[in-house]
Amino acid sequence: MLAWVNVLPARRHHRYTYADYVGLEVESPTKHEFLDGEIFAMAGGTEEHSALAAEVLGALRDAARHGPCRVHTSDLRIYVEQSGLATFPDGAVICGVLEQHAPSPKATALNPTILLEVTSDSSEEYDTGEKLEHYRTIGSLLDYVVVSHRERRITVHSRSASGEWVTRVAISGGRVALSGLKTELSVDEIYGKSSIL
Repeated sequence: MLAWVNVLPARRHHRYTYADYVGLEVESPTKHEFLDGEIFAMAGGTEEHSALAAEVLGALRDAARHGPCRVHTSDLRIYVEQSGLATFPDGAVICGVLEQHAPSPKATALNPTILLEVTSDSSEEYDTGEKLEHYRTIGSLLDYVVVSHRERRITVHSRSASGEWVTRVAISGGRVALSGLKTELSVDEIYGKSSIL
């Protein structure tokens, strides 16, 4: 997730509806996240953040090239039905037909197979905690990939065949499997040109 800031004042006197959020998104050049009546503006990321996301998306695109899955950038909104979260992950993979969330603007998917977040100072705790809990409620999701901005580390949370969630971590020299595309991500390849040690 990119850095985000609450667009509401510190003392809230009004909670926004999802329709309010949709109206803002249609008119605004800035992306926003919505949860529980609050709207958050999503700030731009760093060059390093952008490059890491691009490396992972490239690896996912290569793995998906000849199958039914399609890789998306952070322009695709994901709506989490169980919690009402609308967000723009750093990347997503949709396998099969994209299920559009009808009340949302176009390009809002309900059925990701893989989601990607590259952490930042402002988003790391959210990406690895609360957002993970939101994402786990998505029935179609098989893998949630978290790429660290602090060290060469990729964490993958995967849903097993029994429905349980398993977490695997790879560091320099390692690889981590993605069940959603039956492929692996190489830490050294993703971080190859990165200044992160």
